Order: sequence, then C-alpha cells, then structure tokens
Amino acid sequence: MVSCPESSSPLQNLRSCLEKRPVGLVGLGLIGGSIGLDLKALGVPTVALAHRARTVDRARQRGLVDVVSTDPAVLREAGLVVLCLPLDRLLAPTPQLLSALPRQALVSDVGSVKGPVLAAWQAARPGRFIGGHPMAGTTAAGVDAGQPGLFQGRPWALTATEATSSADLHLLEALIGALGARVIHCTAQDHDHAVALVSHLPVLVSAALLRTVASEQNQPIRHLAESLASSGFADTTRVGGGNPQLGVLMASHNRYALQQVLHHYRDSLDTLEDLVREERWDPLCAALQQTRALRQKIVSP
Repeated sequence: MVSCPESSSPLQNLRSCLEKRPVGLVGLGLIGGSIGLDLKALGVPTVALAHRARTVDRARQRGLVDVVSTDPAVLREAGLVVLCLPLDRLLAPTPQLLSALPRQALVSDVGSVKGPVLAAWQAARPGRFIGGHPMAGTTAAGVDAGQPGLFQGRPWALTATEATSSADLHLLEALIGALGARVIHCTAQDHDHAVALVSHLPVLVSAALLRTVASEQNQPIRHLAESLASSGFADTTRVGGGNPQLGVLMASHNRYALQQVLHHYRDSLDTLEDLVREERWDPLCAALQQTRALRQKIVSP
C-alpha cells in the first residue's frame, strides 16, 4: 500500500501515489474509454483489459490507452484498477477477472448502484476496494463512445468503508481530481437512495413520457406531435432513450429505493393534475415558481 504526500495538484498526487505504475481499466466503453483518453492526454500510463479482440483493435485505432489486450496479464503492473463494467458483471465477477487483478492494486468501479457492488467486492478484495460512480454520460455505448473531457466538473461519488485506508482513498481522489471531476463522499445506502431520485427515476419518467406519445390513438395528432417535438422534448426524454439493459439493471438492483421515489413522484404528479383539473391557476403558478427555483439550485448551469 503506497503512502504518497500531498502535492499542489491532483495530477502530481496521482503520479506520486502510483510510483510509475499504470492505471488499469477493465472495459473500454463510454466510461472506460473516456478515462483512458483523459489519462493519456495527461501522460499517465494506462493499460486495459478488453473482452473481445475487435475491441482491442478499435481501442488501438482510437488510442484509448497505452496498452490494451484480451490477456489478463496486461494488468499485472497496475497500481489502481477501475472496473468499467456493466452491473451484472460487477455483481458476479468471473474467476478469470478476480485472478487478473494484481494483489498490489487498489480496485474501484463506476457502477450506478453501490450497495450490492460493495457487498460483492468487499468479499473479493477485502480492504482494497472503494466503490465509485461518476455522474457523467451520454446515450452512446461501446468502444467508440469514449470522449475526452467527459468528467470535467461532474460529481464522482465514492463509497469508502471503515476498512479503507487513507492512502487508498487519497490515490482514488487524485485520479478523480486529475480527470477534472469533483469527489462526493457518501455511504452506499445514501448513494443508492440519492441516485434513485436524480438518475434512476428520470429514466423511467422519460420512458413514460415517450410511451404516452406513442399511445396516442389519433394518428394525425401523434404524427403532428412527433413533427413538433423540439429541444424541450429532446432534453426531457434523453435518458429514456438510452441503453435498455442498463435501465433494467439499475432498476432491478436498486428496486427498493426506486419504488419509494416512484411513489413520491406519483403523489407530486397527482397534485399537479388536481390543480389543472380544478383550474387553480394561481396555486399552479406558485408550484411552477417553486420548481424553477429548485432547478436553479439543483442543476448547475
């Protein structure tokens, strides 16, 4: 376990903590590829383990990392390994993946649910796993999805435990800072409740809005609505048009918290519906004034 002194910048901290060991990435989709591109631009050594030979070829063409291979031995010198894998593969790591992780390496992940992931990996890597979740993304997926600067200014949750050493936490904080993100510390339980509100609920709300348009029985009206749909509709429905498998994984592994927030959302929608039905325009205006202020507080420009 490396002890590294505080420096004036996250990048210097990262280099000091790694002691010339590379950062290892498992998976080179949107998140893994974006991390690789940013670290390469910063001159931080990177290696990556990919599942398919065609992913390796494309990753080399795009220059996502310094070294990429389907051979698990590619990770053997890594000082920090970030698992950029779908939730199902995080929750059921294969023996091959577990044996590929070097004993000296700190391991983290980027999964959108933390409680089940932390439980699985505390057993697999006792004391050397810190759950992570960057709140950044697009609807793109696969080896061509990675882009530079994806994490700039975005929050990145860390769910350390009592077993986490200060040196390991400092290393991961240095990586996140070097990528331009800002660290938010929380428990796994609090994280999962919070993301149910601001990430998982919007996926289902967005999906419901799209389904509402699709269910319009008057075909001319439906086609007109589709023709008139513009930026507001696009912004509101973006996450509902994302990866269906990811949506199911988020919902199934954060079911309890998601059910709670869906219930509260339904109550809020019922209240707004009552105001419209009863033609209570002044209270509706007051509610919309409140939500405008809330959005300015919650969503950064």
